[in-house]
Amino acid sequence: MSYTESIGSRTYRFADLKTLLAKASPQRSGDQLASIAAASEEERVAAKMALAEVPLRTFLNEPLIPYETDEVTRLIIDDHSPAAFAEISHLTVGDFRNWLLSTTTDTDALTRITEGLTPEMVAAVSKLMRNQDLITAARKRPVITCFRNTVGLPGRMSVRLQPNHPTDDVKGIAASMLDGLMYGCGDALIGINPASDNLAAITKLLQMIDDFRQRYQVPTQSCVLTHVTSTIAAMEKGAPVDLVFQSIAGTEKANASFGISLALLQEAYEAGLSLQRGTVGSNLMYFETGQGSALSADAHFGVDQQTCEARAYAVARKFKPFLVNTVVGFIGPEYLYDGKQITRAGLEDHFCGKLLGVPMGCDICYTNHAEADQDDMDNLLTLLGVAGINFIMGVPGADDVMLNYQSTSFHDALYVRDVLGLRRAPEFEEWLESMQIIDARGALIGASARQPLLESARDWMGIA
Repeated sequence: MSYTESIGSRTYRFADLKTLLAKASPQRSGDQLASIAAASEEERVAAKMALAEVPLRTFLNEPLIPYETDEVTRLIIDDHSPAAFAEISHLTVGDFRNWLLSTTTDTDALTRITEGLTPEMVAAVSKLMRNQDLITAARKRPVITCFRNTVGLPGRMSVRLQPNHPTDDVKGIAASMLDGLMYGCGDALIGINPASDNLAAITKLLQMIDDFRQRYQVPTQSCVLTHVTSTIAAMEKGAPVDLVFQSIAGTEKANASFGISLALLQEAYEAGLSLQRGTVGSNLMYFETGQGSALSADAHFGVDQQTCEARAYAVARKFKPFLVNTVVGFIGPEYLYDGKQITRAGLEDHFCGKLLGVPMGCDICYTNHAEADQDDMDNLLTLLGVAGINFIMGVPGADDVMLNYQSTSFHDALYVRDVLGLRRAPEFEEWLESMQIIDARGALIGASARQPLLESARDWMGIA
């Protein structure tokens, strides 16, 4: 089905729904690289006007990628709930935006329709929204998950402690981990990106974190972010695996480029459940995504990068994850050119994920060849804090020395918690207080109070 819209004496024609969605997207370098972006701002406005008139039902009848050839499309269509969709089934995309922003649409209403939404619907409506609209709607849709603590409660924001090391040196990782804990970070997880997929090294890192966690009774969870097949192998060897990690994308072909399928993710999910390591819940999958991943794998099929990204959240939702992280600026300026595009993408991803019932976090980041800097990250951090982000990254000095990119630091987490009054996961906060790391208000206590724990941990880890 084609779509048309006139502005003055000029009529714009859009060949199909995926073309319309691409042309309606805010400007970004990835869609320009794929030659699917609007050629002018006027064409972009025309596409938005036409998109606003599209009934939401259209997205069920006109798949962007054929059902027969893509298992992600099959997942989206087969898992769609007509009963949950009924409440909004009469709306157009423009009407849906108005409904989302209405003061009468609350958390209960957004929760009721979750299973009735497809990624294409939420991607479409996001293209009609300003940044403040994305923040307003996402804030109304908390997504709460549990493993050893509870993440996503309103008024709280968690941090992934990311103590990466360029050679997977256990003492170096332990030192960074301890540093982050002393700043009150780590309630989302302690998560290491390993420098290699060596099974012995992965197991050694998992054991170190788990030994520390048990010795000091830390109510958090660990993860070594290796390929899911390596995690399965580690579980088979008896390694203490908490969260099961995998990068995912929004098309079958893009996921195949990662070496995964829905069946493999199901196998990993069931293996993780069988360990029964959660204490307050059983959400155990940890997924990472990023706009541009399908395009970089030549697996986007003419679909704009933001809609492809939203489709990845349908994959995540299937496995009831503990955390989903959009690594927003990591893929590079070929996909998100500058701070403005990174900021917009982060807000879009958070909004789309939350509407789909996914526990969204964001690695607020950029590579050194992007037209962005730490001030841009400060802005996005603050906006996502207002929007109700589940978690952010905590990287020593905001500079990841293994992955070579810029993110957010332990100090950045302190900043956003202070200015927005955000607390940590309740179980983790109680532990920090018992260890005299924070006070009852959640503020850091002076270094002298933490010294006994710090010295004990250093001795145990063999850190000078």
